[in-house]
Amino acid sequence: MKKSFGAQTLIFPTPVWCVGSYDKDGKPNVMTIAWGGICCSKPPAVTISLRRATYTYHNIMARGAYTISVPSHEQARAADYFGMASGKRENKFEKAGLRPAKSDLVDAPYVAEFAMVLECRVMHTYEIGLHTQFIGEILDVKVDEAALDENGKPDMAKVAPFVYAPELQHYFRIGDAVGPAFKIGKELF
Repeated sequence: MKKSFGAQTLIFPTPVWCVGSYDKDGKPNVMTIAWGGICCSKPPAVTISLRRATYTYHNIMARGAYTISVPSHEQARAADYFGMASGKRENKFEKAGLRPAKSDLVDAPYVAEFAMVLECRVMHTYEIGLHTQFIGEILDVKVDEAALDENGKPDMAKVAPFVYAPELQHYFRIGDAVGPAFKIGKELF
């Protein structure tokens, strides 16, 4: 038997992503989000959802771009801070001891020290209720060479992302590989 928790934002897991934007004066800002995911393969697109009250919301609306930097579990303290502090009142990069890097393709910064970055141009926005959903076309994915495997592909263990459990309000490391996708299910055919 399953216990009902009612209608709420409870799903395991949610990503821990740091969204980069510039304000109207060109000051770099970063904000941690958990409401997001890949939403299209052609064109490659990712969605994030932000409250209108956030500084980042207004930055993205004005610039039409954002980046997503993927922190490792070792960078959880900075990512947690990025989600609590407001860039309107302080320089979050400076306070966390991290550097903003200028995107090559979009008008938004990313976190230089985080191993994986997506550069996104806003394609659509949807007012959902308390949140606005931003659909961003992924113009490029950048991964530090140190986080690549022997075949030159991104290595999940080296990027070392972590996830957020909303109901528990806790971060978790991503664990061991379960098996090869599109192969382990073939046993059931």
